[in-house]
Amino acid sequence: MAMDTHQKLKVLADAAKYDASCASSGAKRSNKGKGLGNATGSGICHSYTPDGRCVSLLKILLTNRCIYDCRYCVNRVSNDVQRAAFTVEEVVRLTIEFYRRNYIEGLFLSSGVVGDSDRTMDLLAEVARRLREDEEFHGYIHLKGVVGASDEALAKAGRHADRISANVELPVQEDLNKLAPEKSIEEAEGAMGFLKSGIDRSKERGRRARPPRFAPAGQSTQMIVGATASTDSTILGTANRLYDTYRLRRVYYTAYSPIPNAHQDLPAETPELVREHRLYQADWLLRFYEFGIEEVVTRDDGNLDLEVDPKMAWALANRAFFPVDLNSAPREALLRVPGLGTRSVAKILKARTRRRLREADLRELRAPVKRIMPFIVAADSWSAAAKRLDAPGLRAEVKPPSQQLMLFEASTSAATGQV
Repeated sequence: MAMDTHQKLKVLADAAKYDASCASSGAKRSNKGKGLGNATGSGICHSYTPDGRCVSLLKILLTNRCIYDCRYCVNRVSNDVQRAAFTVEEVVRLTIEFYRRNYIEGLFLSSGVVGDSDRTMDLLAEVARRLREDEEFHGYIHLKGVVGASDEALAKAGRHADRISANVELPVQEDLNKLAPEKSIEEAEGAMGFLKSGIDRSKERGRRARPPRFAPAGQSTQMIVGATASTDSTILGTANRLYDTYRLRRVYYTAYSPIPNAHQDLPAETPELVREHRLYQADWLLRFYEFGIEEVVTRDDGNLDLEVDPKMAWALANRAFFPVDLNSAPREALLRVPGLGTRSVAKILKARTRRRLREADLRELRAPVKRIMPFIVAADSWSAAAKRLDAPGLRAEVKPPSQQLMLFEASTSAATGQV
């Protein structure tokens, strides 16, 4: 029996929940007084931008039919699940109707691969084209970059989408060979390379008119965590290389979740969600705090310390680096202090030009004093700092209390940069 649009929405919204690589940061598309939507507004999926804003996106698949048999994917061709497919017109109509009702601020559209990669990418791009040109929709659009699609197909998507994500899915080819032998990291990076070129060209300025906009919010990717034995060091190594090579805006880490009719090669249980949380924190340190992978991963087995955040783990393992003098230490040293983020450090550097800072000044700056004090000296805390650093119970003192970490909390960690 044929499904109506409401039934398709139920199936294809549920099927899209496994893809975490959506956020609306970086878009600057203005409606200039006509049309619908504005990608620069404040934040039916909730996504968090790096500055902490919450935005609402219609997050769906065009179809959950797929020619591939990736063992970690609920939509793999061999799995017995209910299948559905939207038409291009249905997705356009849903997006406009949901926006008019103030349910959403934009669209995140992915898809299983049907027919071939080019055909699938063309359909996704056509949704974006119709929204932009026919409906004058200026809200945020994030499209999945279908790995294996031609440059021409990806170019169509880039002209109308704010962000595109070509997912590597697993950190090394050995993992893909085991769980998704039809896919390759090299092919995913080929798509990333083309997208980077298009993004770079769109930013060029010269004597001629500026080139057309192309994915102005950049590109992202996703890696599944815990489906294989790859360590956090390996995962972060791949992420770091992709950031450097293709200037990605974000790498999303998704804790593997057992799926219906799971393949025997997959773990029976979900990895601890705190691991996903720690990966986001480590990712932030690598990108914005000048840490190296060998610094954020302090355990001998190549995995992150799950009891404390990566910066705290480094501080506990490198106590000789501390205490840091709040009134004279350079910015790079202050950024190594657990609890001091980039904004707090900027406030400290500005405040100390006017006076010598004391412990009370940290409270006025709204810094987390309890976390900071064992690792710094202020104008009034020289003797206390040295004693606390040498205390054998320091780890227990700074370790946060145990709590149940929800999935949405893990996937939005490090949003404020206070690590």
